[in-house]
Amino acid sequence: MPGRERSFRVEAIVLRHINWGEADRILTLFSLEMGKLRALAKGVRKPRSRKAGHLEPFTRASLQLARARDLPIITQAETLDAHMPLREELLMPTYAALVVELLDRFTYEEGENRGLYRLMANTLSRLSAGHNPDLVIHFYELRLLDLVGFRPHLFHCANCGREIQAQDQFFSPEHGGVLCPDCGRGILGVRPVSMNALKYMRHFQRSSYAEAFKAVIPAPIYREIENLMQDYITYYLERNLNTPSFLRRARSASQVQNQD
Repeated sequence: MPGRERSFRVEAIVLRHINWGEADRILTLFSLEMGKLRALAKGVRKPRSRKAGHLEPFTRASLQLARARDLPIITQAETLDAHMPLREELLMPTYAALVVELLDRFTYEEGENRGLYRLMANTLSRLSAGHNPDLVIHFYELRLLDLVGFRPHLFHCANCGREIQAQDQFFSPEHGGVLCPDCGRGILGVRPVSMNALKYMRHFQRSSYAEAFKAVIPAPIYREIENLMQDYITYYLERNLNTPSFLRRARSASQVQNQD
């Protein structure tokens, strides 16, 4: 982690930015060395800015920063991975935005978390490389929940602790994961979960990405997992994510384009 030197360097991914003043931007970054931080990029909205292209959302960059009274100021920026495919058409930027929003909502400016940084960097690279985006996202969601301390119970009943048997079960965000039929039946707010969906969620939770990448998952199972994960994440964030509704619209628009 950088010390208290006046100038320091970080490797970081740009999560988002807001315009500031006449030509500046305030960037929210997630860095390898310091976790989440905000920084000021002066003059990047000017047409001739040399730093602007290195500071777009989803970009992984090497940044030199100078400490200032309020926010550190970005003095140099060099792109390490632009993830250009994530800026094309409508669908891929929306998947990338979901990756960023999840990490942004579950983290604070609380110091380095190299595991989270590597997970996000690898996830954006996988999306950029054209891997199945639904598989990439669900693997990311479950690994992110592990790293931030909200790992769902998938192998034993979250209520009674009994090992889950090979049959359809129930899923309860409030209880922290899967409920066996005896515990889940009649409880308000639980959702049925098929054994197939549970099988793949377990696979993502305990396997490496190289092993998870081999999975061939039917589209209805992806949608079931998506609904389960959205319920779970919304419960622990205590608010809805913005990106999933955009993602549904982007998928519909993409399907219409493919039919034309």
